[in-house]
Amino acid sequence: MRPLRPQARAPRGLLSALGAAFATFALVASLVTAAAPAQADTTICEPFGTATVQGRYVVQNNRWGSTATQCVTATDTGFRVTQADGSASTDGAPKSYPSLFNGCHYTTCSPGTALPARLDTVAAAPSSISYGFVGDAVYNASYDIWLDPTPRTDGVNRTEIMIWFNRVGPIQPIGSPVGTASVGGRTWEVWSGGNGSNDVLSFVAPSAITGWSFDVMDFVRATVARGLAEDDWYLTSVQAGFEPWQNGAGLAVNSFSSTVVTDGTPGGTDPDPDPGGTSACAVSYGTNVWPDGFTADVTVTNTGTTPVDGWQLAFTLPSGQRITNAWNASVTPSSGAVTATGASHNARIAPGGSLSFGFQGTYGGAFAEPTGFRLNDTACATA
Repeated sequence: MRPLRPQARAPRGLLSALGAAFATFALVASLVTAAAPAQADTTICEPFGTATVQGRYVVQNNRWGSTATQCVTATDTGFRVTQADGSASTDGAPKSYPSLFNGCHYTTCSPGTALPARLDTVAAAPSSISYGFVGDAVYNASYDIWLDPTPRTDGVNRTEIMIWFNRVGPIQPIGSPVGTASVGGRTWEVWSGGNGSNDVLSFVAPSAITGWSFDVMDFVRATVARGLAEDDWYLTSVQAGFEPWQNGAGLAVNSFSSTVVTDGTPGGTDPDPDPGGTSACAVSYGTNVWPDGFTADVTVTNTGTTPVDGWQLAFTLPSGQRITNAWNASVTPSSGAVTATGASHNARIAPGGSLSFGFQGTYGGAFAEPTGFRLNDTACATA
């Protein structure tokens, strides 16, 4: 396998250390049916070894800054760091960037990705993440967004956006602080600088966040507004993981989702390319409702002519509804714009085939059903 090379993580010499108050997102519950057989975990110790999770994301060990052993274990929904030997000076670069990504990174592209996509064609790029932290290490939790003037799938991109959701120890972002900004409904400390290979704009959370659902494009637009990218540039990948300086065993991305919705103009990927306007999927949504509670049975049908692998169904729950448990899929977060992801035993929908999953929840006020179902970025008809 061709080894990955660290995306814009070339040695930084005595540049100020990457830090990371990478506040973890409020991606509230990742609830998988107890009856579903678990996919066997895969442990990777090769410096640039990879594995695929959820049928659509690539986990990478990415041990680029140290010769000490590091191992990550890919799980059904994310990964965890299982061994993190060695240490690096906190006034220099970190040891590594164990992470997973949607998009293309040093010639490796995740399955079925819509990236690279030109920024002025991207209508939204919803993402959710849930982190697991440890207290006996020096590290950041870092969500990276990569931008370049060309739709490149290899090498270092021009601009790196870092969202720092947690920072433990005496580390700091590249460059210097340039003020604060409100992005995605949160306030961030903003740092700007360069590492010798690319520009870096870092959004540092004031306190750790363990889970969050947000639109990647909010941070992209903030970066364009600061002159570090242009609307005709390309989003090439989004990545989520950790930069450890000391220790790091036990750090985990518990769950992750990333989709890119484009408007079909030149340079983008049309989420509904059929010129007749017909969808390649259909959704049937049945409910059983009682005061303050409900169950939903969802059937997804592939009406297209090719299999759908690593399926994800995105939809928005009406205000006041919250999911409490789910079966035959994980559904995250628990409210608002949610994404259902197939389990290991039902990750493929054959042409003309259907599958079902369900969940239980609570609600307040008048009960209503969701709208706007999208299967892997394709709008679905509602039966």
